[in-house]
Amino acid sequence: MTLHFAPDVAFPVADPYARLNSFIANRQFDRPTLVMDLDRVACQYRALKAGLGRADIHYAVKANPARQIIARLVDLGSHFDAASKAEIALCLEEGAEPADISFGNTVKRASDIAWAYGQGIRLFAADAEEELQKIAANAPGSSIYIRLIVELSQADWPLSRKFGCDRAMALSLLDQARALGLNPVGFSFHVGSQTRQAAMWAPTLDVFAEVWAAANAAGHQLCLLNIGGGFPAFYGEEIAAPAEYAAQVMALVDARFPGAMTVMAEPGRGMVAEAGLIVAEVMLVSRKSERDLHRWVYLDIGRFSGLAETEGEAIRYQFQTARDADPVGPCILAGPSCDSADVLYEKRPVLMPLTLKAGDRVLIRNTGAYTSTYSSVCFNGFPPLDVVIL
Repeated sequence: MTLHFAPDVAFPVADPYARLNSFIANRQFDRPTLVMDLDRVACQYRALKAGLGRADIHYAVKANPARQIIARLVDLGSHFDAASKAEIALCLEEGAEPADISFGNTVKRASDIAWAYGQGIRLFAADAEEELQKIAANAPGSSIYIRLIVELSQADWPLSRKFGCDRAMALSLLDQARALGLNPVGFSFHVGSQTRQAAMWAPTLDVFAEVWAAANAAGHQLCLLNIGGGFPAFYGEEIAAPAEYAAQVMALVDARFPGAMTVMAEPGRGMVAEAGLIVAEVMLVSRKSERDLHRWVYLDIGRFSGLAETEGEAIRYQFQTARDADPVGPCILAGPSCDSADVLYEKRPVLMPLTLKAGDRVLIRNTGAYTSTYSSVCFNGFPPLDVVIL
């Protein structure tokens, strides 16, 4: 298997996976376990920051809220994008300043807005009139940015429809925010998770540059552009190194938004995915008939225990076993639960060693993002994903 790392980052060792491999080599795991390397998180942060330049990094806490990760990022000077009261509390507990935290979820409980305001949070997202009313009532005078809907996403995991509003509504919401005594400072958007090429940002930026100009022409002196996430991780298809990718994105931003406005970026996956691997185990290898062309390989981890992003087979995780030198063949990969939806890859079968059998260890690479937080409490009695931080 070819392993990917960013060539423009100086890792503590030549092999960026050395610490992870060394840790798991002589250990037994009685349940699926995510192992995270904090040094790799720090390297990704420095690389992204180098590429983003003047943009402030607001780490998307939802990607992996491990307390040790938040603490390390605080030490590195990161800001944070929080989606809930609990995420805000976590960041504050680990030393983040309220001014460095954005309450970026556009759907918030009124009491949570009031609590955040009481903690010193003054920057909130919104994409609807009722949300502005809640913010005005519970966080008076706060700064808000309006989230725009993205309809031109080329990401592997688009985020359109559920979040954001169109141009006309966005301009109207700026007016309403000002009438409510709030401070409308700008716009946000998200091109979609796992946008593999920086050039894919261009169509979205073209559209929103026009919205920005229209807002300023209408008398709004905007000063904040939140470009959201989308920074990719390696899942088998080539991507640019993080500093290079981030620099290309910022070049696109600067070309369309000249001026001295503040730029925010919210990397989540691109910050932590490649810093983690999951240690899993084969539970069964079988066929449904003598004529079945594909084996079924069942792991002790599935959609309900951390691998929810296999939905639609959009995110293609990379697998490694001790038998990778043996001949390989296609297989359908599934999880252990008694739910027929717990199938990871079937439309595009995965190549796995033909000698694979129950009890074999399987390493799932670059799984540091959106795995521990997607793990269920205990569906079917299977334990949730364990997490170890190095």
